[in-house]
Amino acid sequence: MDLGLADKTALVLGASRGLGAACARELALEGAQVHAAARNTGAISDWAADLPEGRVIPVELDLSSPQSVAALCERMKATEIDVLVANCGGPKAGPALGRPVEDWQAAWESMALPIVTIANALVPGMTERGFGRVVTIGSSGIESPIPNLALSNGVRGMMAGWSKTLASEVAGLGVTVNMVLPGRIGTDRVAELDAGKARAQGKSAEDVAAASRATIPTGRYGDPAEFAAVVAFLASTRASYVTGSMIRADGGLLKNL
Repeated sequence: MDLGLADKTALVLGASRGLGAACARELALEGAQVHAAARNTGAISDWAADLPEGRVIPVELDLSSPQSVAALCERMKATEIDVLVANCGGPKAGPALGRPVEDWQAAWESMALPIVTIANALVPGMTERGFGRVVTIGSSGIESPIPNLALSNGVRGMMAGWSKTLASEVAGLGVTVNMVLPGRIGTDRVAELDAGKARAQGKSAEDVAAASRATIPTGRYGDPAEFAAVVAFLASTRASYVTGSMIRADGGLLKNL
């Protein structure tokens, strides 16, 4: 299937590793020119080394720095971005009860506000040109809160409301806005969470991972490339009638209707 991305330009946030890197790579393989943004641009150059020269452009970005976010917005407005993949790292684990207000504020400022700021800068250009795609990477915790991940559940839940609202506002202007919710995908972030849970429970990381796999109907963690394929479709010209949606890529983990 031709996804119609060969003449498109994409910006992918958090693209140095994990889901962000997988999404940026998939879009590049589909022919898009990809501005891959992260603090560690060297890691981007490493995973992009086997792609055609110029297909992936590393861009330095620190989502926790308003100055860095503002600089990116100015640069990208002049680039005419067609596709924004809004991805950010996850906050530290922990419960909701007793969580200091400062932790909530830090999570809000490093996860939600940068994405809203970047979208505010880029979506008007998409509507003027009559084409745009905004795909935000969320979490299965939006639909079924994950124990001990209160900050992620809460802030990503807010992003779901923002995404749905924005989708309605720009639907008639050629711009779609969707979220993709990963379940247990085999990334460094998930390995770190498994390791933390193992330490807390006095178990091995493999025992924790095995218990997680047992709850997934497919019996395994997802491959980042499988997740990225869903994002690439939503970013494509073929997904022009899909907007305001949250699509799970979780191997059947959630049983919600």
